[in-house]
Amino acid sequence: MEYDWLGFGYAALVAAGGVVGYAKAGSVPSLAAGLLFGGLAGLGAYQQSKDPKNVWLSLVASGTLSAVMGMRFYNSRKAMPGIIAGASLLMVGRLGLQIMEKPLKP
Repeated sequence: MEYDWLGFGYAALVAAGGVVGYAKAGSVPSLAAGLLFGGLAGLGAYQQSKDPKNVWLSLVASGTLSAVMGMRFYNSRKAMPGIIAGASLLMVGRLGLQIMEKPLKP
């Protein structure tokens, strides 16, 4: 089984973003959202490690985060929402490419 290390790294980045938001501003919603979406992204990466075509949970989590954090970055111009939005957009692109890949012939 090949692990989705990029997906696990993305999940860790999202969770760390929530922890940083809590540490800097005392924002409990940032902590909760970071841990929730980081956990969902980690679960999605695990599912994708088991079956490379099972990208739906990762796609939903990264798509939602790219929209929400993109809006937060647009309104605030702060670094952390921009980093998470950018990483989320890259993950959406990566997952979209994986969906469009042709299956390998046996």
